[in-house]
Amino acid sequence: MAERILAQGNEAVGWGALSAGCDGFFGYPITPQNEIPEWFSRELPKRGKVFVQSQSETGAVMMLYGGAAGGSRVMTSTASPGWGLMQEGLSHLAAAELPCVIVLVQRGGPGQGSVQHAQMDYLAVTRSGGGGGYKNISLAPASVQEIHDMVQLAFHLADKYCNPAIVLSDGILGLVAETLEIKTLDFGPLPEKDWALLGRDRQKDGQRRYIHSYPSGAPPRGGYVNYVPWLEHMGQKYQQMAEAEVRYEGYRLEDAELVLVAYGYVSRVCKEAVNAARSDGIKVGLVRPITLWPFPYQVLKDAVGRGCRFLAVEDSLGLMVEDVRVAAEGRAEVHFLGLLSRHLPTGTGMILPGRVLKEIRRLS
Repeated sequence: MAERILAQGNEAVGWGALSAGCDGFFGYPITPQNEIPEWFSRELPKRGKVFVQSQSETGAVMMLYGGAAGGSRVMTSTASPGWGLMQEGLSHLAAAELPCVIVLVQRGGPGQGSVQHAQMDYLAVTRSGGGGGYKNISLAPASVQEIHDMVQLAFHLADKYCNPAIVLSDGILGLVAETLEIKTLDFGPLPEKDWALLGRDRQKDGQRRYIHSYPSGAPPRGGYVNYVPWLEHMGQKYQQMAEAEVRYEGYRLEDAELVLVAYGYVSRVCKEAVNAARSDGIKVGLVRPITLWPFPYQVLKDAVGRGCRFLAVEDSLGLMVEDVRVAAEGRAEVHFLGLLSRHLPTGTGMILPGRVLKEIRRLS
């Protein structure tokens, strides 16, 4: 029987990692995700696992490179300024095809910005913040339970595709406390990590392994003798990810004329606004992207075909709305409600259901 506890979202990261069989965590403290490295520093050593407080976020992401190269399940977490420091390392991890998990708890920006919540890292996560145009599956939970579950899913997808995977949280989800059911999820079998650097004497075939960006790997992995064939392989992998891993929640879409699009904490706000609008007889629904990359374009294109209009709601100046516009292809109206509609003009302000409902009524 699964254990049920009261936990913060940041603590749920740790419980999810344990359920996924995480071997090691490397990280550096930064608000509003400090509870994550604190949790790992307390819980991993007493379970015989590895915790290292790195000298910086740059150091943490390169420690991931070493741990993942050895075949271990490793992860880190950070907030928005630290995310920027990790980008070169993430590009190298993607190029070397090393599976790992990064949890990003968003806060306000640009620069140091606010230490409070926001949704201002969408493009940096979904468009690859480092050089080279690589792709990382990016998951967007909307509750403490989903943080726990999606950390496990992120480890699975990272191993499945030999690629970093991102869990995108925010300062509200990280600090809110909700009931959490601790359980191990089974996503199916995974390929053996016969590419891992274990030492020649520990390899079944007695062959040495090596890992670097290009040419990638050695038998039985990689061996691309030219640059373009290697990129062809990477492109095929990204296409496979894009086709197979799209996830979203559709809510009250059947007869919707106006469709809200939101993720993370804002999606919960929007769901409450949708329910209130439905009570007033307004035909409105919600699409919540669960994978921000790959983005669920098709469900929005289907809504365009039914004559729907869109309202993108996000706690930023407008980032995800660009993907909504791509899906609409100029054939549907796309409206935006963002950070400037917070109930307070401070770092602690939020987009609240009443403000979303007011916009729904204005557009109806």
